[in-house]
Amino acid sequence: QVQLVESGGGLVQAGGSLRLSCVVSGTIFSISAMGWYRQAPGKQRELVATITSAGNTNYADSVKGRFTISRDNPKNTVYLQMNSLKPEDTAVYYCNAAPSPGSSYYTAGGYWGQGTQVTVSS
Repeated sequence: QVQLVESGGGLVQAGGSLRLSCVVSGTIFSISAMGWYRQAPGKQRELVATITSAGNTNYADSVKGRFTISRDNPKNTVYLQMNSLKPEDTAVYYCNAAPSPGSSYYTAGGYWGQGTQVTVSS
């Protein structure tokens, strides 16, 4: 059974920092592209950052230069370091694991965690 558990969210003032973590159970981590997404109230879920199994990264324009995604394969963990936070970063942040299409674990849309709330006060 695949489970993703996020942690590290909280309340922070504008300009502050937080680090989110997502631990993935099971055996899919090493074969998965990992991603962080967020959903603000009244808005659609949007991509924040992704990292492939090879370590290639991609960021939304709104977070480039402020957020850094990384992964620790032996720990089955992906991180999102968030610096220079802004009130518009306030959202529920979700972790996603997308196993490669050739894997027996592949499923459209991948696997999702339960989300962690990030609130940035002005």
